[in-house]
Amino acid sequence: MPPLRNQATEIETLYRKHGSALLLFAIAIAGERSRAQDAVHQVFLKMIESGMLARAADAKAYLFASVRNALLNDAKGRQRHVQLENIPLEDAAIWFSPPDRDYAAELSLRRALAAIPEDQRAVTILHIWGELTFAQIAEVLDISSNTAASRYRYALARLRQAMITKEGFCGTF
Repeated sequence: MPPLRNQATEIETLYRKHGSALLLFAIAIAGERSRAQDAVHQVFLKMIESGMLARAADAKAYLFASVRNALLNDAKGRQRHVQLENIPLEDAAIWFSPPDRDYAAELSLRRALAAIPEDQRAVTILHIWGELTFAQIAEVLDISSNTAASRYRYALARLRQAMITKEGFCGTF
């Protein structure tokens, strides 16, 4: 086990590097920002307290799986399923940060993303914003990498169709 100072520095680096993507993933699962933030912080706190990072073969995949498990455990504790809602406009900065924002297209894309099935949405968020490979996604979601790739393809097709049908949208994915 590395010295505590090195471990804390490594955990801080992971938080700075993956914190935003983890939060986005957590929001997609939890449906609300506050529960998502709690889950992400809980994972990092447990890592600091337990030193579990040293045993992880793939730290990035481990983080996403840990956040997912924390939220699933929380949902079990509450004994109810929270449906995803559209992410509020004030949280848009998490999703997109281009210098010349097209708010209308951004809103259309967020709505289209919220409208696709949850399993496809999770894979899409993990792949695009989390920058995980399909093998890592398979590990996080406990599915095969082929299933992850298929869900991603289906999600892109649905998103493409939703965006094309929007009046005046001519962009491509």
